[in-house]
Amino acid sequence: MRIGVFGGTFDPIHLGHLIAAELAAELAALDQVLFVPAGQPWHRPRPPAASARDRLAMVQLAIAGNPRFGVSTVDVEREGPTYTDETLLALQGRYPTARLVLLLGQDLLAHLGSWHRPERVGELAEIAVLARPGSPPIDFASLEPFLPRARERIRCLATPLIAISATLIRERVRAGRSIRYLTPEAVISYIAAQGLYRA
Repeated sequence: MRIGVFGGTFDPIHLGHLIAAELAAELAALDQVLFVPAGQPWHRPRPPAASARDRLAMVQLAIAGNPRFGVSTVDVEREGPTYTDETLLALQGRYPTARLVLLLGQDLLAHLGSWHRPERVGELAEIAVLARPGSPPIDFASLEPFLPRARERIRCLATPLIAISATLIRERVRAGRSIRYLTPEAVISYIAAQGLYRA
């Protein structure tokens, strides 16, 4: 079984996330895509705007109805900063017979060397990069020190450029503007009911 690991703050989850995950499942022959909301992302200076509980609930609402999508609470249950290598290790324990495939945006791949134990990330999972049109070529040579044979171990998945961001959604909610067609209706209703992202 091949399981895609799609981590992020999902603050909130939006259609760009869902489209990317669906395409990755097809292109990388994944049996399942696990959305893994971050608890306390180590690389972000400020905590997410919504609580882990709210972000997890929005992910669950967004993926409902897609049998290939699932959600893992491994990061939101863990105290302290969220590190990808520790997340993968925990998921390996939960899915011992599965092959994990880490789904990364190309922008994140460029910073892999600054991650916590980046060499272990490559040992625990295959890496599939979501490459958008117009993205610069991957600098495989810069990855070699902590990811030997990087060119062989990284698979590029051509995905469309979808100009939706969680920041945009939060700003529009704060300004009292519509977020319809940016995120699923169930997520829109949840944001309104919980009063998230308001000024």
